[in-house]
Amino acid sequence: MVYVGIPKGQADQEEEVLKTIQDGDSDELTIKRFTEGREKPGALWHIYAAKDTEKIREFLKKVAEEQGQENPVDHDPIHDQSWYLDRSLRKRLHQEYGVQGWAIVQFLGDVVFIPAGAPHQARTGDTVHNLYSCIKVAEDFVSPEHVKHCFWLTQEFRYLSHTHTNHEDKLQVKNVIYHAVKDAVGILRANESSLSRP
Repeated sequence: MVYVGIPKGQADQEEEVLKTIQDGDSDELTIKRFTEGREKPGALWHIYAAKDTEKIREFLKKVAEEQGQENPVDHDPIHDQSWYLDRSLRKRLHQEYGVQGWAIVQFLGDVVFIPAGAPHQARTGDTVHNLYSCIKVAEDFVSPEHVKHCFWLTQEFRYLSHTHTNHEDKLQVKNVIYHAVKDAVGILRANESSLSRP
């Protein structure tokens, strides 16, 4: 979080942000960072374990059906980012599916790391709401430990509609794997003579 702009002279907004942080199920230490430490909060994140993705997807489809919405085959309730799980939906998700996430308030200067495949939402963007005006820098990357999850996500994206914003392979996982293998083979070939000596 590289910038958080707090308007001057709007004391009621501070109370509203505190209520949002509390309703977001934040812990006491986080609330103290805002109230006592006077730090600048920019985003409220809810991050879930990757293993719970299917349960969350099933829950969102169920809620959509209850509200009379369609669930087209080429759309995905997680990748569409058309839902924000407010406190009542998060509570229901926990009660009905046993899924509970982590609430993280990102203050100015904080970094939030989201593991590959972990469903998440932040009160900062399209489906969400800023705590204050903020600017964040995001970087997607593929680590060796998460290649499997990244490849799995790429396969999920292939089934989305061609007009979907997440349809393309942004991480280029196949290219990453290809170049990693190519570099490894190149290094082995360059050192082939030293490897064959006893």
